Amino acid sequence: MLKPEELKQYQRQIILPELGIAGQEKLKKASILMIGAGGVGCPVLQYLVAAGVGHIGIADNDVVDLSNLHRQILYNSLDVGKPKALTAKEKLGHLNPFVKITAYQERVILENAERLIYQYDLIIDGSDNFPTRYLINDTCVQLNKPLIFGSIFKFEGQVAVFNYQQGPNYRDLFAEAPSEGEVPNCAEIGVIGVLPGIIGTLMANEAIKVISEIGETLSGKLLTMNALDCSTNIFKISSRKLIAQTPVTIANKSIEPEDKEISIDLLKSWMNKIPDEVFLVDVREDYEFEEYNIGGTNIPLYELNEHISAFPVDQKLVFICQTGQRSKMAIQIVKPLFDGKIFSVKDGIS
Repeated sequence: MLKPEELKQYQRQIILPELGIAGQEKLKKASILMIGAGGVGCPVLQYLVAAGVGHIGIADNDVVDLSNLHRQILYNSLDVGKPKALTAKEKLGHLNPFVKITAYQERVILENAERLIYQYDLIIDGSDNFPTRYLINDTCVQLNKPLIFGSIFKFEGQVAVFNYQQGPNYRDLFAEAPSEGEVPNCAEIGVIGVLPGIIGTLMANEAIKVISEIGETLSGKLLTMNALDCSTNIFKISSRKLIAQTPVTIANKSIEPEDKEISIDLLKSWMNKIPDEVFLVDVREDYEFEEYNIGGTNIPLYELNEHISAFPVDQKLVFICQTGQRSKMAIQIVKPLFDGKIFSVKDGIS
């Protein structure tokens, strides 16, 4: 039951017919684990605490650094050097005393992932590295926990809901993690300060919808947002995983993999022997293509939707990027609207 003070505090959202008292009580009964109290974690925590989620866990072993403050606005200059999890707990407690907040000053690793995730109804991934993302996803799949995912890169952000009501999980979008060092982090490549706020708020919105069972979630979808032009796209995610394959040769006849990853050597072989049957699309940014490429047509990943109708169905459609990650995403974007054979170059040009 909601206390009179809570009814007053949440009154503006309770009067929404889609949410109402029933939805607010679902929020109060819910428990959510926020993994990472950094860029996207800060706005997620602030809005979910303000919304009245009953119990929120915060898992982060980092401390506040001066370089965090341009985007992690839960903290200020007086917090530099303090543990993020404990500092966030203290500040959020002042925002809403009706919410139970548990701080874990630990990094989510193989040894503690199941223990931490098992205790909560919903998991939110605000981590900043691929090994942790895959560990969180795989643990959520094992424990059947829905997962809200968000990531940021320079001016671009992504949001999705995974493992919800038998929907796709993170590995259905990216089957394997890129090698260490292939994808730079924010410290190396930079990020505009407002982007984590935009993406984190969208993640909090998805969490509220999942818990209160209202609206349409981003399950089976990937929302992308570019802060430079405020463009947004929503791409469907197939539940069928991409499995790396190599062609099998029987009696000198090549059996081609369908809708799978291929090696760059096989691509070059196709381009040399049957160039008219290959349509190569480089999905990197313009400046990356100009710096180095192996030919083909340059269409940046988030512009693919505008060109799908021009792709020839009687040729092998091959996507390539720097590391193989964006080209795998390209298959997910194009496949629902394209009837031909599609391939991704494993490990990319690298």
